[in-house]
Amino acid sequence: MLEMLKSKFEFKFKLNKSNFKSDVKTYFSTGPKVLAKLMLLMLVIAIAAVMGISSMKKEITVNVDGRTSKIVTHRSNEKNILSKNSILVGPKDKIQPALDTSLRNGDKIYIKRAVNIEVAVDGRVRRIKSSEKTVSKMLKAEKIAISKIDKLNVLRNSEIKSNMKISITRVNSQIVKEDQQVDFPTEVVSDDNMGNDEKQVIQQGQAGQKEVFTKVVYEDGKAVSREVVREIVKKEPTKQIFKVGTLGVLKPDRGGRVLYKKSISALATAYTDDFGFGITASGTRVKRNSDGYSSIAVDPTVIPLGTKLYVPGYGYGIAEDTGGAIKGNRLDLFFSSEKECYDWGAKNVTVYIVK
Repeated sequence: MLEMLKSKFEFKFKLNKSNFKSDVKTYFSTGPKVLAKLMLLMLVIAIAAVMGISSMKKEITVNVDGRTSKIVTHRSNEKNILSKNSILVGPKDKIQPALDTSLRNGDKIYIKRAVNIEVAVDGRVRRIKSSEKTVSKMLKAEKIAISKIDKLNVLRNSEIKSNMKISITRVNSQIVKEDQQVDFPTEVVSDDNMGNDEKQVIQQGQAGQKEVFTKVVYEDGKAVSREVVREIVKKEPTKQIFKVGTLGVLKPDRGGRVLYKKSISALATAYTDDFGFGITASGTRVKRNSDGYSSIAVDPTVIPLGTKLYVPGYGYGIAEDTGGAIKGNRLDLFFSSEKECYDWGAKNVTVYIVK
């Protein structure tokens, strides 16, 4: 502006130079000439100064956390403008443009104030001032390293808010190898010649060996989960085989042990050989053997002939005879005398079919 006025003045001065000289020569002496020139020059400088000062006047918009205000100033340096208007900028506040920027009329200043937050991490609580927009940006700015598997109590892209409390749980894992025993399997073989209270080992089992790789996950140094990720068998186990009897076991009051395949309930009566013929339906001679097998008459449709039986109170017997009245679940036990038959009478018994 000053240069423009100066140019206009020089142009006008040149146009009127001849007239000015003529007038000065006519009305002034040499001394008054110098004074007139000086006064004219001072007038031009004053006009230029007023116009220059007017042109330096600026209106600046300041936006602090979304709230705007206007500042009218003659200054250009942003830092000086803010300081003159008592607008302080903290070390963690964000400002655009930078403080050393030279501003022009109509420019805008944006300030985002830092807020107080707490970050609990690595066993301590850090109190931080931050003007970052999100949690992840704040952590990066504060040089708080965080892995992809670390846990936060807020989302990583959550917006930072005043007095926000953020908790970080450190998560890490490791693979642990250990040797373990492999239990041997067991096979059971049924034996129809043994009582069900008997067990006999046929082949001894031996444990095997394996390497187990386990992934252990830690949260803040404390193990929270374990997962087996791999197993390598170094030695196969040897199967143990044993046999178990299938026969029922009866222990009579008089002692001993009776092995049986099954049992039935029946009515047991008694008969004897009055005439000494003594021939059974099987063609054998009837007998009463307290230490062996005695003759018993049965219904062959219920108990096949030749079946070995045990009748409590009577003893062992063999189904080798029949009778017209012996039908269904009914037995006729052979005794050597009528007295024994009378003494027995008729009894409901459990008959055991023995091996």
